[in-house]
Amino acid sequence: MKKKTVLVHSNFCRAFTGFGKNKKNILRHLFNTGKYNIIELANGVHWQDPSTENVPWTCRGALPPQNELQNLNPEQQRLEGYGNKLVDKAIEEFKPDVYIGIEDIWAFGGYQNKPWWNKINTMVWTTLDSLPLLPQAVDFAPKAKNYFVWSTFAEDAFKKLGYSHIKTLRGSLDTSNFYRFSDEVRSNLRSRHNLSNEYIIGFVFRNQLRKSVPNILDGFKLFKKIEPKAKLLLHTHWSEGWDIGRMLEEKNIPFSDILTTYVCSKCGHYEVRPFSGQEQNCQKCGSQKTVNTTNTGRGVTEEQLNEVYNLMDVYCHPFTSGGQEIPVQEAKLTELITLVTNYSCGEDSCSEESGGLPLDWTEYREPGTQFIKASTSPKSIFDNLEKVWEMTESERKSLGEKSRQWVIDNFSVPVIGSKLEEIIDAMPEIEYDYDLKKCLFNPDYTPKENYATKDEFLIDIYKEILNDDVDKNSGGFKHWMGQMQGGMSPQEVVTHFKNVAIQEKAKYTTPDLTKFLGDEKKSERIAVVIPQAETDVLLVNSLLKNLKNNYKKHKIYVFTQNKYFPYIDDNPYIEKLLPYSPLVEDTFLMEGISEHEGYFEAIFYPHSTTQKHISYIHNAKDKMQFSVN
Repeated sequence: MKKKTVLVHSNFCRAFTGFGKNKKNILRHLFNTGKYNIIELANGVHWQDPSTENVPWTCRGALPPQNELQNLNPEQQRLEGYGNKLVDKAIEEFKPDVYIGIEDIWAFGGYQNKPWWNKINTMVWTTLDSLPLLPQAVDFAPKAKNYFVWSTFAEDAFKKLGYSHIKTLRGSLDTSNFYRFSDEVRSNLRSRHNLSNEYIIGFVFRNQLRKSVPNILDGFKLFKKIEPKAKLLLHTHWSEGWDIGRMLEEKNIPFSDILTTYVCSKCGHYEVRPFSGQEQNCQKCGSQKTVNTTNTGRGVTEEQLNEVYNLMDVYCHPFTSGGQEIPVQEAKLTELITLVTNYSCGEDSCSEESGGLPLDWTEYREPGTQFIKASTSPKSIFDNLEKVWEMTESERKSLGEKSRQWVIDNFSVPVIGSKLEEIIDAMPEIEYDYDLKKCLFNPDYTPKENYATKDEFLIDIYKEILNDDVDKNSGGFKHWMGQMQGGMSPQEVVTHFKNVAIQEKAKYTTPDLTKFLGDEKKSERIAVVIPQAETDVLLVNSLLKNLKNNYKKHKIYVFTQNKYFPYIDDNPYIEKLLPYSPLVEDTFLMEGISEHEGYFEAIFYPHSTTQKHISYIHNAKDKMQFSVN
């Protein structure tokens, strides 16, 4: 049996992100098995970036060249940041048997319409953190045969919607990096940071608004009344997100009671102490203004972070929602008792089997999205801090050891890697020709004369005309069902679907331009592409005389939508007007590349400025020579 080629698509394995660390772990595991041909497709780096060569497996970047990105609108740029186009190039070049996409669910928008989707073994592995489930995530459920989430919270929510095939596969952790020190080492570590018998509550987090800083401050203030020696260690950056200093003043909490982590960007030396401002001088290397609270630009090493956890007596993690919250697992590995908001992925980490303690919360709705978010109860934080504080040493030790083992059993690389092996090995052998020019849309489909229900009708035409799998939970299904209930006839829906299919099919059809072009040489032709709008077409019309003066020996061909032909068809400098197709925006197709000669010496895209960027308005300070008014 031949080795399966497995393409793993996510953040670059060297990125210091949750997705990046998980990808590095599982790629190493899969590579070391020797069972697979491993291909990495890395979001955030360019196709042949030199950094992609420094890994033991084949790696390509998923980010298009900068000159291509700048001609895209913001939404297109966002999608290309996730490798929306270059994933097709990777599929065609490396011909994988298995595609594994590990990203936020919106990164896979439109993948169901890619020619290879579900023709090879495809798998989505994503994080979901709130109820109700993200509509894109629900819409994708019938489209992905192998669909995995990072928490049982998301799996349970899908089950309630009737999706039994969606399972939990947690993000992997290198559990060897975090462990509890001996009491002696812990004591020496405290002395190094000028700490002794303080009772230290810890919280490691990126300073984002979804991390419940006001709530933990309120809970800490209550706890301080029964344990005057208590200190709160906020391992985070103080110059983003919550204004922690301002809140301390408002809540009348002394700065001396709040510890934080400082790190030198020059030498990497770190220390834990009360906050006293940013851009301080380093006492170790003498560098000026290089010491700041830990941040994404310069943080501590994992070895140093393990020391930070070992300064703590208990770990508290209140948040509104989250995909995995890796610091919780890291704290458990150092045998700390963890207090975690009992919502979202926190449900796993505060269960009895995990050794964690649940924090109560009240519901609020996030503006805009309307997602349910958790506001953690300060009283619950206090109650659980008191509960841990009153435990005997043996009780704490037992619960801490239980917490560590739970993380090893559920998040360690060998465990997650082995589960992934089982998933891959169970996937069938495939026979696919990797022809990505195929169009899977079918505007010629004739629906059945009789359907048992409107549900059956909609699901059928989605599948047969648009090559899209939907069900009753899908947003598109609900929309068109609503339209029919409002009076739209099934035939009108079919007509709309067929028109969409015709438009999509055109994207896969390479136009034979030779039949429309004159017999002049390629070197004697130039083209202008201006698909929209009226103003653009009129402005370009006025500029063609100047263009002709600059290209006296060339014939000018203009591509635009048919409806704009009357605006420009009497211009004497145009050789021929031709209908616009998305494919004419492919510069390599039009100008040639490698063995493909192309059709034009040069092709111009003035709409890339007016339609894809708003720079053409020049802050309303420009002087217009022409106006449609």
